[in-house]
Amino acid sequence: MDKLIDIVLAEDEPSLGQIIKESLETRNFRVHLARNGQEAVSLYKSVSPKLLVLDVMMPKKDGFTLAKEIRLENDTVPIIFLTAKSQTQDVVEGFTIGGNDYLKKPFSMEELIVRINNLLHRTKIDQSSEILPIGKYIFDFPKQLLTYQSESHQLTHREANLLFHLVKNKNQVLNRSMILKKLWGDDDFFNGRSMDVFITKLRKKLKQDNTIQIINVRGFGYKLVC
Repeated sequence: MDKLIDIVLAEDEPSLGQIIKESLETRNFRVHLARNGQEAVSLYKSVSPKLLVLDVMMPKKDGFTLAKEIRLENDTVPIIFLTAKSQTQDVVEGFTIGGNDYLKKPFSMEELIVRINNLLHRTKIDQSSEILPIGKYIFDFPKQLLTYQSESHQLTHREANLLFHLVKNKNQVLNRSMILKKLWGDDDFFNGRSMDVFITKLRKKLKQDNTIQIINVRGFGYKLVC
């Protein structure tokens, strides 16, 4: 028998929550149902799920606030938002704070299941390629280790996560506001200055390969070129 995949589902409408839970549990998922944001936090910490499905409008803690908290410590677990909202700015906010997908109510269970499977498949591929070449460097993301020939640098958690996002968006602009909200929790002035310091540290650790640059794209963000 295949191993069940743990999912945290946060939905404050009891009947809908139960329908989603029962439907997913017929498809090789083990669903941990929370009725509000606070319950979802507790389940996330105790279960360590492979994916979260979060209703946006919930009592005690809404889905966006919950996702921001999760992204401060885990920027890889997939998050799908469920919402009755249809405003473009709400969709943009959901993706900006680290959501991976966004499903508007009402929706079909088949569509939700397809989206869940797509995200889990994409995550599996990403995790299989977490030892990443950067020019002449080798970046071991799980070990937070940056190696050039026989010399290695141990990175901090935040340095490693920042470099990981730069590498994943290599030769593309990494949006400043998005990465600040994802890694620092807020894109205010002080966090922005902190990120600038981390960028400077990464530049120094990558300086032995002169084909690598981290470029400041004024008004937008940073680009790793190599």
